[in-house]
Amino acid sequence: MSISGDTVRRRASRSRMPSSVGYMFAAIVAAAVLFFALWWMLFTGGDEAPWITAGLAASLVLVVALSAREVVMRRAWTRYLLEHGGPEHSMRGSVEPGVFRKKTYSATAHTAALRALQSQSAEADASSRPEPHLDMFNLCQGFIARADEALRSNSLTAEKRSIFRAGQERARALEKHHMLTWARDSSVALTHEAQRRARLTDKIETAYRALDCLDAALKVYPAESELNASKSAIWEFIASVKVAHWVELAERAAFKGHYRRAIDRYKDALFYLNRDTSNDEVRIAGAERIGREIETLRARARSSQTPPDAKTSTANSNEKDAIN
Repeated sequence: MSISGDTVRRRASRSRMPSSVGYMFAAIVAAAVLFFALWWMLFTGGDEAPWITAGLAASLVLVVALSAREVVMRRAWTRYLLEHGGPEHSMRGSVEPGVFRKKTYSATAHTAALRALQSQSAEADASSRPEPHLDMFNLCQGFIARADEALRSNSLTAEKRSIFRAGQERARALEKHHMLTWARDSSVALTHEAQRRARLTDKIETAYRALDCLDAALKVYPAESELNASKSAIWEFIASVKVAHWVELAERAAFKGHYRRAIDRYKDALFYLNRDTSNDEVRIAGAERIGREIETLRARARSSQTPPDAKTSTANSNEKDAIN
């Protein structure tokens, strides 16, 4: 008995549908593999009770999988709705095989996908992490692309076109909201991380990662003033880190009496201050302070270079004046 092409496609479509049973089966298999792998490693290593540690690790995997099941399955269903067009997509297979069928677009499926998108958006807003916002941006892009494809076709009625356009506009608003939120939260988190770093290179590298997030958002929304302001603030932070580093080296050299070296370090700090600082007030105030420090160190360097004979004669004259 031969199986029609539409029957095969329907079965393939059903096999790709998100399955909670499949998810839990995969989680159980992963936990079992982890249990036996850890048990064997601990057993060969001489552990007296390898099953305890292996059992705890496998149980932890199952607990995490159960906790994340609802979120994972909801996201999987959202992607399925966006990619396959909802329940009505599977009903297209009821047409007799071999008959030419024009691709149709369902307003009901479009509305259902939009509701799923809005539900995911609310979850992303409730999250404290920036990653869900980037996921939402990608989902919105896919939704908008499919709506564009539908609007370019000639199979939509005027009523359906208005529904697709309204959903597309809502998705564009969500797209922008989540991209800006991701860029803002990611850059703020990375900037705070950069401030906690101890080494200069780590501070600057982490700050550049924050700039990369803002640049990615600026490619999509180049005229967004908030993104440009955040980028300027991070550049100011990088400049301040460089200037503070060279000022600290100058202060250490001055403390050890290496005045010439300290002057050179202050000049390095002045270079980065004038090159990378865009805030005029900060640049002028910092330059004045560094200039005063350089003049002080030059005076100390001149006094430290006074010949020993001159110091002795000056001391003798002071003693004579005191006796007289």
